[in-house]
Parts: sequence; C-alpha cells; structure tokens
Amino acid sequence: MAETAAALRTVAHNVRAARTRAGLSLEELSRRSQVSKGALVALEKAQGNPNLATLVRLADTLGISVSDLMQGPPEGRVRVVAADAVAPLWTGERGSEARLMLTTSGPAPVEVWRWRLEPDEEYPSHPHQAGVVETVSVTTGRMTLIVDGTEHALEAGQTATFDGDSPHTYRGSGTETCSLIMTVHLPPGPASTT
Repeated sequence: MAETAAALRTVAHNVRAARTRAGLSLEELSRRSQVSKGALVALEKAQGNPNLATLVRLADTLGISVSDLMQGPPEGRVRVVAADAVAPLWTGERGSEARLMLTTSGPAPVEVWRWRLEPDEEYPSHPHQAGVVETVSVTTGRMTLIVDGTEHALEAGQTATFDGDSPHTYRGSGTETCSLIMTVHLPPGPASTT
C-alpha cells in the first residue's frame, strides 16, 4: 500500500510539473486530453487511481512518455528493471496484463512494455499523437493485432510495427497465453497543440 501511495505522489508531481512546463491550466489540459478536470485535480493531489488510458491521454497531450509520468529522477547511467518490480498498468478480467518496464531518455524516447494476453482477452487502445510508432514482438503464443479494423495474426517469433495514431487493439488468440514485448517510439518534442 505504501508503494502505491508513493507511486501516486510521483505521478501527481510529474503531471503538475509537465502541465506547468507546458503552460497549461487544468481546464486546458482537461479539454485537450479529454480527462475530466475533477480527475486532474484529484490526480495532482495524489488521490484516485488513474487507469492506463488516462495516463496515455495525459502523456500524449503533454508530449511526454507514460514513464515520465510514473518515474522519479534517474538513478545512474544503467537502469535495470525486473518485471516483478513494476506493477501492471492494465489487468484484464482473465489475467492479461501490461507492464511499462521503462522509457529511454533522449529527444525521441522509447517505452518498453511487457504484455501478457490470455486467449480471447483484448485491450483496445485509443489513437496516440501523430508520429507515435508501435512495435509488437510475440515471444510465446499467438495474438491478433487489429489496426484500423484490419486483423493481423501474429505468433511467437513474429514482429509487427504500425503507426499508433489510429485505433488499435491487442487480443490474445489460440489456446495458450501470449507473451509479447511492445515498444512505443515517441516523436521528438512536445505534442501538437491543436
């Protein structure tokens, strides 16, 4: 419980700092991200329990990575993260989960995710900001990647990449658990202000 409270305080601080750097009021961030002002106020007070979709919308709007919202300052030149040290940001009803392992630094950061998809369980993702590119590498099992309504079957050993600015869904397929590594390549610079 203490870990969750500390993580929420970190997210609260990082959202407030990124919003201030961007020169956005709570109202404007709410409008652009489509996250209610009440949820933003609670989040900046380290209250509530933001879901993955909310964190992604805020990160996209602020032109930063989800990791930037969740992580404290860097601790050194090399960062090693164990999967069991990172809480899932999404958990499905059948046991599927998504863990954001880390985000690289630099002008065009890359998020590294570990996903586990149970058969027939899916996660629909809203479109990201323009310039985001996702890569999915299946390590075990099978999945269906749906981009713009078109299904793409992937199995262990296969990798797919696509522009993340269109609707997309990840679905477990077959009869066994699908494990995959997903990278989200973020464009350099802040998000568009349109």
